[in-house]
Amino acid sequence: MTRDYRVDDLVDFTLYPLDCPESEQYKWALESARAQLNEDGCAIFRDLLRPTAVKIISQEIVARKSTTHFSTSSMNPYFHSTHNPEYPDHHPVNTFIERSSGFIPGDSWDSSLAIDVLFRSELLTQFIRDALETKSVYCYADPLAGLTANILDPGQQFAWHFDTNDFAVTAMIDEADDGGLFEYVPMTRTPDDESFEKIQQVLDGDRTKVKTLDLRAGDLQIFRGRHSLHRVTRVPASSKPRHAAIFAYTAEPGVIGRVERTRQLFGRVLAAHQEAENLRVRSDSLID
Repeated sequence: MTRDYRVDDLVDFTLYPLDCPESEQYKWALESARAQLNEDGCAIFRDLLRPTAVKIISQEIVARKSTTHFSTSSMNPYFHSTHNPEYPDHHPVNTFIERSSGFIPGDSWDSSLAIDVLFRSELLTQFIRDALETKSVYCYADPLAGLTANILDPGQQFAWHFDTNDFAVTAMIDEADDGGLFEYVPMTRTPDDESFEKIQQVLDGDRTKVKTLDLRAGDLQIFRGRHSLHRVTRVPASSKPRHAAIFAYTAEPGVIGRVERTRQLFGRVLAAHQEAENLRVRSDSLID
């Protein structure tokens, strides 16, 4: 038996009245988000999801965990796994770190699920637009990577990387007992500057500018992952798995991920990825 979920079934409208943008509470949430985003490209909304919503989405993830594509590989921050002779050996493009995690792909969900209702909610999308102070926020058009769940089982980690999409919204669903922390370096690069030296310092272990977030179940995070280097630390072997719902957005409509990255994350590509490889929609020339 399926249920028709509404956004107010899932989001705590008392704390975050998405349906009342003129309310003082809505304006307060926006002011807080904008201050955080302007400071370092990351905003946290504590307890945005109702406890019942967290439980429902956790069950949806667990029920589809068999569709997860798990992989272990050595990759650079741009999801490339082979040496590039055009760059020096000691360079971010040629620095490879273990990535061991899994993703439940976008075609595992259907429109009746709470996780899908949340992702495609115009109220939530408008809230994100308002927080980012832009009209240009679109659901990531990639059929596999638009709506996903990131799975970190015991012993796994997600290495330092940049996102293809401009904005990511992460809903923490199941926390690890230990580890599994989100770390990032605010605005590591810009559309006009790759900042290779700054990136290499982080890859070499410099934590001077690294920030660490302890996301809790029910928290929602808006993150500019295209410009900020980020990772999720290793989940210890003794911990329970870490599950997070990932809602991806772009500043331009019609963006679809690169073939190589898609194959790494999901183990396959679709016709849409092949077609987009030659007709890419991208608002900058940064390395993907």
